[in-house]
Amino acid sequence: MSVSTSFIKWTNHIFPPVVHPFNLQNDGEQTYAEWQFSKGKDTVRLFLNRYSLDDMFLHKKVLDMGCGAAGKSLYYVKCGADHVTGVDIVSHYREEALALAKKLAFEDKFTFTVASACTLPFADNSFDSIIMNDFMEHVSQPQLALEEARRLLTPQGKIFINFPPYYHPFGAHLSDTINMPWVHLFFREKTLVNVYKELVHGLPDEKERLQLKIGLDEQGRECFTYINKMTLKKFKSMLKAMSIVPQYYEEVPLRRYFKVFAKIPLLKEMFVKMAVCVIGK
Repeated sequence: MSVSTSFIKWTNHIFPPVVHPFNLQNDGEQTYAEWQFSKGKDTVRLFLNRYSLDDMFLHKKVLDMGCGAAGKSLYYVKCGADHVTGVDIVSHYREEALALAKKLAFEDKFTFTVASACTLPFADNSFDSIIMNDFMEHVSQPQLALEEARRLLTPQGKIFINFPPYYHPFGAHLSDTINMPWVHLFFREKTLVNVYKELVHGLPDEKERLQLKIGLDEQGRECFTYINKMTLKKFKSMLKAMSIVPQYYEEVPLRRYFKVFAKIPLLKEMFVKMAVCVIGK
C-alpha cells in the first residue's frame, strides 16, 4: 500500500462522513429511490428565485435526464406534472424506480426508460420541462445531450440544469467512501482509483459501485468514467459554442460566508456549490 493510499484512508478518521444514498441503502435505512424522493424539494428550491413549482411542473410533460433510481422524477409527479419520464443508462435502477412509483400510486404518471441521454427514443417537441439535476457533470458527451434535450423541448418549454462543478469539495463524487474534501486536488486519479477500490471491497454493492464509477481511458488505464470533470468555465464555454443565452443563470456559493470567494475568478470553481441554469428552445 502506498503512502498516499494510507494517508487518504487515515483521513477518513479525521473528516466526518458525508451522508450518501449508497451507504444508506446498504444500512437498510432508505433505498436510493426513497432518498432521491426525500431530496426532491432541495432540487427544485434552486430554481424558485425565478420560477414557481407550477411553472416547472403543473400539467406538464416532464423529462428527467439521468434520473438514477428516479426518486426525484416521482417528486416531480407530486408537484403536479401530468407525466414524468425518467431516463437513465443504468438498467438496474428501473426495478427500484417502478417499486417506489407503485408504492406512491404514481404508476400511471411515470415511465422509466433505459437509454443514452444523447440518443433518446422520443419525438421532437415531446416535453414541456426537461430536468438535468446533477446530470451535466456525469454525461460522457454533455453537448450532445444538451442538443438532444433542445430537440425534445416544446417551443415554450424550459430546460432546468443544476450541477456541482468539478472543483467543488466533493466534485470527484467519491464521498460514498472518501471523507476528505477536495481530495481530487491533492492526489492523482490513479491513487484515488486504488483507494476507492480498496474502500468498497467487501461491501454488498461492491460490484455495482465499481461498474458505475470506474472504466478505462483511451490508453486502457483505469479512471473514473462516472464524471466528465465539468467546470463552470467548461459549461459556459459549451453554451457559448452552442449560441445559447440562458434565461437564468446563478452560481450558488458553498456557504453564505464563502460568497466573496465564489465570485473571484481563480477561486470560484472551488467555492461554488452549484451552477443553476435555465434555457429555452
